[in-house]
Amino acid sequence: MTRTAKYLLILTVGLLVMGISSVALAQGADADAATKAAVQVAKASNGGWIALAAGLAIAIAAFGGALGQGRAAATALEGIARNPGAADKLFTPMILGLALIESLVIYALIIAFVLQGKI
Repeated sequence: MTRTAKYLLILTVGLLVMGISSVALAQGADADAATKAAVQVAKASNGGWIALAAGLAIAIAAFGGALGQGRAAATALEGIARNPGAADKLFTPMILGLALIESLVIYALIIAFVLQGKI
């Protein structure tokens, strides 16, 4: 296909889309009633989107927190396995890190509860 043919094809498709969209987006006399109905439907469906957002927030936060905690614990255990004498020095920072990782998951839970309250 030559360059000219490609440009003509793109031009034709663009004009066709613009021509069809003007007919499809034309509004009749009942535009106000249809707009009000669409707004009511949008308000009703917002509850579902908020619930979906809350569920996804918890799922992603729990998944990320579990990965972070698993990696932190694995790294600490590897360090202890290589140098058993360092167990005392590794235990407290590991517990502190696990607590901070868990706090982020709890913040996501709080955000999910706030989102659920908006339904």
